[in-house]
Amino acid sequence: MTLEGKTAVVLIGHGAPATDCPPQLVGELMGLEWRGGNHSAGGEGAEELQKRAAALDAKIRDWPRHPGNDPYKAGLERLAAELRRLLPAELFAVGYNEFCRPSVPEAVEQVIRQVAARVFVIPSMLTPGGLHSEVDIPRSLDEVRARHPAVSIEYVWPFDVAEVAGLLASHLRRVSGGS
Repeated sequence: MTLEGKTAVVLIGHGAPATDCPPQLVGELMGLEWRGGNHSAGGEGAEELQKRAAALDAKIRDWPRHPGNDPYKAGLERLAAELRRLLPAELFAVGYNEFCRPSVPEAVEQVIRQVAARVFVIPSMLTPGGLHSEVDIPRSLDEVRARHPAVSIEYVWPFDVAEVAGLLASHLRRVSGGS
């Protein structure tokens, strides 16, 4: 059963560190994630590793952004503006899998606070086989679902590979002048 409310769409992008964010921060975070298996490994020092990784993640995500230092975010926001124009959703948000705010759970929570009863989450990642689209995003959505069992949160992935191929072929025909 869902609460009476609005329909929302949350577009998810990969995210990228700001170009002026010190690369040592990103390198240390990635190393900690690799060592800790995304912080799921137990054992001595695991809690300290988790705390340090969480602090680094927050620092990188909270780094001040503008189109000059984060062209990926600017590009995803342009895509979001075009997508929003095409959809009948009452609410719309953008989230990022890593390196940027809002995170996937933060973006979904944002529309839930705006009384979304049904949330469609769609990644900008188009091809199957990716860790983010197949593991990370679904895992983060499970956490939000556990906090909001009355809200329908639907992950609209994977995409039909033939449709993605058609989009790419159409684009290529348009830019090449072919038919």
